[in-house]
Amino acid sequence: MVNQFENINNNGEVISGAPPYLKDNRAFRYGDGLFETIRVIDGRPVNLQSHIDRLFQGATTLSFSLPSHYSLDFFKAEIGKLIGSNNIEVGAKLRLHMYRAGEGTYRSQEDAVRYLITAEEVANNLYTINLEGLSVDIFSEMKKERNILSSLKTANSLLYVMAMNYAKKNKLDEAFILNNNGHIIECSQSNVFLVSNGVLYTPPLSDGCVGGTMRMNLINLAIEKKVTIYESSLTPQNLLAADEIILTNAVQGVQWVGAFRTKRYYNKVAKELLNAIIEKESQTSLKKDPQGNLQSL
Repeated sequence: MVNQFENINNNGEVISGAPPYLKDNRAFRYGDGLFETIRVIDGRPVNLQSHIDRLFQGATTLSFSLPSHYSLDFFKAEIGKLIGSNNIEVGAKLRLHMYRAGEGTYRSQEDAVRYLITAEEVANNLYTINLEGLSVDIFSEMKKERNILSSLKTANSLLYVMAMNYAKKNKLDEAFILNNNGHIIECSQSNVFLVSNGVLYTPPLSDGCVGGTMRMNLINLAIEKKVTIYESSLTPQNLLAADEIILTNAVQGVQWVGAFRTKRYYNKVAKELLNAIIEKESQTSLKKDPQGNLQSL
């Protein structure tokens, strides 16, 4: 065991002892962690089961040693503590971090985990469609590797940071990310759907995109509504041939793209899908358990 000196230099200020969220935090040091971004509606977390399932899947992939008491009910209670202490009764955004604890460099000395949950405000309680279509182009300087980490939300997000920096420099709202085969797989903050002649297309997880919770919701919703949907590889040419481009994520729900280079798009299907999602979430939030209590989303 290596003993660390007590004092640290934090941005020019020498202080005694690291904050609890930095002590032995391998996510901060090496990106050795996972996170979930969870939307809150009416003071309740949305799609929590899907988020926890993906978190546990990632923990298994990263060989985290999860305590036996970690479960959906455990994290629902921990999130409830945070929501209650912040008096959150409407919309908000949660970030649930899980990281490998303990000492060591690239070779960790143990695989125990810690978690950190934070919350912040959002503009609206319910999902809302963007009034202006987003402007998007392709970020081609870096490609995303397809591997066992591709579908997870890991603490190493530099590819997405670089893609969004590209968008910012070019006065864009978002940037498409490519895999090594040159296929469009996602945006820096969203999964991607194309609409062409009323049919939905989205990249398969095997192409390297994140397995978004809203992505899966939209796929299931399309199946329920008998909308034809295919998981298929997408190319830049497919973008130019599409009638609509829809972006999805857990916090914003559904957004529509207005422009890709000189191409312009509609938003009819995007609005229909978002309205269906809002209706479904509203029905879920009103469900009661056998004791008559409102269930968490």
